[in-house]
Amino acid sequence: MINELIIPPALVMVLGAFMIPFVPKKMRSAVFMLFPLAALLYVWTLPIGATLVVQVMDYELILCRVDALSRIFGIIFAFIAFAGSLYSYHIKKETFQHSAALLYAGSALGVIFAGDFFTLFIYWELMAVASTILIWARRDNAAKKAGFRYLIYHVFGGGILFMGILMHFSETGSLSVTPLIQGGPLSSWLILLGVIINAAVPPFHTWLADAYPKATITGAVFLSAFTTKTAVYVLIRIFPGWEILLVLGTVMTLYGVIFAVLSNDIRGILAYHIISQVGYMVAGVGLGTEMALNGSAAHAFSHILYKALLFMGAGAVLYATGESKLTKLGGLHKSMRPVLILYMVAAFSISGFPLFNGFISKSMITTAAGGSHQELAMLLMLLAAVGTFLSVGIKLPYFTWMTEHKGKGLKTKKIPSNMIFAMGLVAFFCCLHGIMPSLLYKLLPYPVHFEPYTIPHLVESGQILLFTFVGFWLFRKKLRPHAEITLDLDWLFRRPAVLFRKIFVEGIDLLFKWSTDRTMALVGRSVRLAQNPMALFSRDQSPSTYSPDTSRPRLQSIIMLVLIAFIILVLIGLLSS
Repeated sequence: MINELIIPPALVMVLGAFMIPFVPKKMRSAVFMLFPLAALLYVWTLPIGATLVVQVMDYELILCRVDALSRIFGIIFAFIAFAGSLYSYHIKKETFQHSAALLYAGSALGVIFAGDFFTLFIYWELMAVASTILIWARRDNAAKKAGFRYLIYHVFGGGILFMGILMHFSETGSLSVTPLIQGGPLSSWLILLGVIINAAVPPFHTWLADAYPKATITGAVFLSAFTTKTAVYVLIRIFPGWEILLVLGTVMTLYGVIFAVLSNDIRGILAYHIISQVGYMVAGVGLGTEMALNGSAAHAFSHILYKALLFMGAGAVLYATGESKLTKLGGLHKSMRPVLILYMVAAFSISGFPLFNGFISKSMITTAAGGSHQELAMLLMLLAAVGTFLSVGIKLPYFTWMTEHKGKGLKTKKIPSNMIFAMGLVAFFCCLHGIMPSLLYKLLPYPVHFEPYTIPHLVESGQILLFTFVGFWLFRKKLRPHAEITLDLDWLFRRPAVLFRKIFVEGIDLLFKWSTDRTMALVGRSVRLAQNPMALFSRDQSPSTYSPDTSRPRLQSIIMLVLIAFIILVLIGLLSS
């Protein structure tokens, strides 16, 4: 039974994912852009309240449910998929990357428009598979290993989520995606755990910092947008006001910043800042007020824009130089000036500069924290803003573009014009929403009563930015990057991995080999003895070197007769008893 004839927006891009391989090579890049654009126009025109309900036996599956919350996420997901496809336009041969990217973006749309847990879970798992392909697509050993670790995390998280959904269904008899009561039964906590793994909440965050820097240049743009933000959407939808999320989110804001400051890889810095910025959104969900939830949704929207732009800029550097380590970069301001300018738009946005979109969204969450008398959380989030500007706004561009390379200089190749156009498109909206915040605010799920451009807010932001810049300039030599690996929490299971491998892999392998060798030797010996039982009494006990002893036939005959007589006597004894 279908009550309204609407097509779930996810199917537009999922259909494109399966069609791409059959499109002529010359047209694939253009067709790749067509499906996200069609999805964007379709989502924009979907009316609030539209639903698609399918009756399957005794259960209702809500394949599509459109409200203000799902619509704002749908708009930004479809838009960034289009921008990512424009950024990837120069790729002609990697068809499976196009298909994986469309399937990934389509699955993310499927999650946010799903009205039941079954549909949500199907798209959730498709998203994990498609995103893994974008990591493996780089086709080197590091990407292969990181992709496997990434997949293990998401299979684990998906299993926990599915367990929670099954328990929730058995308790309530409903599959509808609705808010869960804080501190509810075990099923609610399992669902929460499955979701926060995708949100990269420490200690379940290492998959992100590990895998995103190893993905393909274009794949990392898609990765930065969807997985963590679908998790934020689900948190807003199901767990508003859960106080534990305020604690976890506040910790995330600082945790990600600390490791970003320590990181040497430009995409590693940006990956850790995803953790930090998602922390603001998670904290907003934990606050649970209308302003805080609006702030989480608005910041997710802004974050997708400026984070994609940051990864586009880092990808352009990697494309042009083949390097991604700060210690191997420098002096690119002359050869890559357009990339630097567009990157700085994103850097100012994430740092909360006035007239950029991060300023109008992040401040909603910190203001909501102050309004809810969570002053400590507010202060810690403001402190995290210092580290954000320090690492992404100053350190990364300074050591990538400004300082001179110590070697003979970096050779750069020309960047495809479509990459610059895509960066320019995203940068435009980062500025547009910063200048005209009402364009974003009117898309939010609740009425907005917030004015970002107040004197106190401008003074506060100016002080944070100014003192951070002065501090960096004074201690810039101390903050110089070092070519070393920063150990994260994954050290706890990566460091013992060598020992565990020797015990549980190599050790067991040696045990099996020894057992196999002994078994085969025993079988060989048994076969040879069956062919000549008297070999047992020969001087040479090795069946492999045994040859029949014909020098003593009389003794062998006597022994054989004794054995036969013994067997006959035993049988007679058994029969008589």
